[in-house]
Amino acid sequence: MAGNGNDLFAGVVAVEELAGVEEAIEVIPAELEEKRRVKRRGGNTLDRWEVPLVKAMLLKKEYNDQDILAYFTRPTRTLNHRLISEIRSESKHKTVKAAEEEELNLFLATWPDVDHETGLSVRGDELLIKAREAMIAAVHIFNSAGLTFRAELFIVTAIISWTYLLHSYFKRHGIPYVYKDKWTPQGQDRYWELTQCIDTGKCPLPEGVKTNLRFLIGLRNEIEHQSTTRIDDAVGAELQACCLNFNEAVKVHFGHQFGLEKRLPIALQFVSFGMDQRAALKRASSLPTHVSSFISAFEHDLSDEQVKDPSFRLKVAFVPIAAKKAAGADQAVVTVPPGSDLADKIEVVFKEVNRNRYIRSAILQKVSDAGFPNFTTGDHTALMNRLDAKTPAKGYGCPGDYKNSWVWYDRWFETILEHCKANPEHYK
Repeated sequence: MAGNGNDLFAGVVAVEELAGVEEAIEVIPAELEEKRRVKRRGGNTLDRWEVPLVKAMLLKKEYNDQDILAYFTRPTRTLNHRLISEIRSESKHKTVKAAEEEELNLFLATWPDVDHETGLSVRGDELLIKAREAMIAAVHIFNSAGLTFRAELFIVTAIISWTYLLHSYFKRHGIPYVYKDKWTPQGQDRYWELTQCIDTGKCPLPEGVKTNLRFLIGLRNEIEHQSTTRIDDAVGAELQACCLNFNEAVKVHFGHQFGLEKRLPIALQFVSFGMDQRAALKRASSLPTHVSSFISAFEHDLSDEQVKDPSFRLKVAFVPIAAKKAAGADQAVVTVPPGSDLADKIEVVFKEVNRNRYIRSAILQKVSDAGFPNFTTGDHTALMNRLDAKTPAKGYGCPGDYKNSWVWYDRWFETILEHCKANPEHYK
């Protein structure tokens, strides 16, 4: 059954399951290989609540710097001895008071206060933990049997999840995410909502992911102000993309060990739908006017490329197969050859498409036109070798029509562009 139907197959696992499928690979926005390994570019400093505890430990004179660092190091953060030395010498945090002995004893008694599944600090990594749990809850809600308000509940919970995730990213990189001129009715700081998070110039998400989130935010607004009938079939593809986008963002920006694959396996179901049954379902679940109007208006403002971007809307197909060999029987997701009898019988399939192809000089010209004229042939060769870009399975290009020639896909251009944007001082 098509993935934009009745179940999010806890789609985070799909990226790994479909690793050998050419078009499925395009689900993941092109990222540089070193970026996927998660560079610790920011956030390797003490939080405000930790400084008084460090001062209290220094006053006790029972701990050396290495001992203290051991208490405050966690999977998402490594600390340098310099931070302890600066507190000891009062070159930083001079006005901060040491924690009371009772507070220090409580910290030591409960250490390590970690989430046992991930090793994340319950207090220090609170935002990331909440983001993961909210997305897990959203998928579980959507996949729960018997619910008829599933898409709406998923959207609201997923927006909360993405908000916490981006707040965690901003906090880690020292980016303020508090309004300077807005407060809650109780006079407390007001943190950015998701719209502000993705509109800021410091948001790390690719444009396709932002488009998907803007769509869900707009749909949430319709849900909030008016009642809806069942919209699961109409927006399932966007919800599926949301799942995959979230999991990829977690792994790219925080670490692969925090992905949700182990927590969210493929969803199983007890029913299958024939073509007649599916047509009857669609007739019975027509969209309310205000929702269909919003979807039409939103998509009207998108280019064809934006609409087709799998980060905005992902459609997949599950195909029951009878395998001749035992090994093949374990494969839950398969591709269907274009033009086959089976491809004509199901609604959505992964199909091979004709891609734009460029020779090296054309790629260099495109990069120059994009604002990076100093990206040279030598730079191209160095990046190509570093990423092993001529490995066909990576999807950057393929052998050309002439002997020993090579042509590049748009994905390679996008990868170069990401590299140039990360190093503007070299290529502008």
